[in-house]
Amino acid sequence: MKSKVYFSRTITPESVAHMYKMLGKELKGKVAVKLHSGEVGNQNFLKPDFWKPIIEEVGGTVVECNTAYEGERNTTEKHLKTLKLHGWTEYFDVDLLDAEGPDMVLDIPDGRVIKKNYVGKNLADYDSVLVLSHFKGHPMGGYGGALKQLAIGIASSYGKAYIHGAGDPEKIWTSDHDSFLESMADAALSIVRYFKGNAVYVNVMKNMSVDCDCCAVAEDPCIKDIGILISDDPVAIDMACIDLVYAAEDDPGQKHFLERVESRNGVHTIDAAAELGAGSKEYELIEIE
Repeated sequence: MKSKVYFSRTITPESVAHMYKMLGKELKGKVAVKLHSGEVGNQNFLKPDFWKPIIEEVGGTVVECNTAYEGERNTTEKHLKTLKLHGWTEYFDVDLLDAEGPDMVLDIPDGRVIKKNYVGKNLADYDSVLVLSHFKGHPMGGYGGALKQLAIGIASSYGKAYIHGAGDPEKIWTSDHDSFLESMADAALSIVRYFKGNAVYVNVMKNMSVDCDCCAVAEDPCIKDIGILISDDPVAIDMACIDLVYAAEDDPGQKHFLERVESRNGVHTIDAAAELGAGSKEYELIEIE
């Protein structure tokens, strides 16, 4: 059975909520809504008003974790100010999962590189997760989508350094690159298992810069908007996004975007996650209005 990925070329807030209903998978209990709060200065991240209908549809709580690098989101105090500055707290209940320690530790006995994942302890308060990803490039991962949100996004500040360092936080920026990518796959797997299928993933292919929303200084988008995708498979949805970029042969910005993905071996994370069983690269793309 191929995983189903629904795709719409209509990029509106209402379309996201509509596609959630089309998917037909109800997230039950207390729903964590993982999204990117946006680094201060970044011009490309998707704002609260874009996500408002889908968050209200599931009655979820916006969750985030502190970063592991300098900026306006690397401490609880600064991150809470940024969440307010960017309007998240005005619209939604917000939970900084690692606002206080100790971290929750998830075991990954079959992880390829790391055997533990350190996440914000408040994750224990939630029964299901809605992962809202702004699909774009990334300076280290090559691209950012559902798998990165599951891995780096839900990891605590310490956990982010642990994943980047492939198990050694001291090597946060100097670890073997493919080992870092495989560590992301390991961490993503631990979250998939934690929620036992109670998860839905949305990737929005809009404002696609080669840089991440974590960059205070980011390139402007280089490739035309493509659409919205939704699935219950994080591997399939990321693979579908990559395939859609490769299919955009007439777009003058395609080569620049793909250079970022390919030069960082970005698809290796998808391959590793699929091999671990976090999802499937085999999917059926179902286009809807």
